Amino acid sequence: MRRYDLPFLILAAVSLLVGVFMGIWMGIVHDFQFAPVHAHLNLLGWVCLALFGICYRVYPALQDSPLAHAHFALAAVGAFVLPVGIGLSIAETTPVVAIAGSFIWLAAVVVFLLNLVRIAVADQPSSRLIAAE
Repeated sequence: MRRYDLPFLILAAVSLLVGVFMGIWMGIVHDFQFAPVHAHLNLLGWVCLALFGICYRVYPALQDSPLAHAHFALAAVGAFVLPVGIGLSIAETTPVVAIAGSFIWLAAVVVFLLNLVRIAVADQPSSRLIAAE
């Protein structure tokens, strides 16, 4: 079984580092036009990826499915493509990358939900009759 908790947490920490540097840079130059990029990098990258990692640690059954790999791949890409796309949109280059990143992130969240439902359903006790004493 492949572990997904640590890869999620490592990516979260990388995202936090980039977000902190970006925040410091914006403060130094007094230019906050890219604050939405900073916010999304911290929210999707640090908060969400870290929470995903914690969920995979707390519920190891989440890792027993191909959905875990799909979730990790989509979330890892989406957490970085979406903030970059927002930056490109703010710079008035193109909104296409932000739109694509949004849909990649949406797919990651849907896959995560499906994986959670999968283990929730598998964990339900079967409905069988128990003999009375």
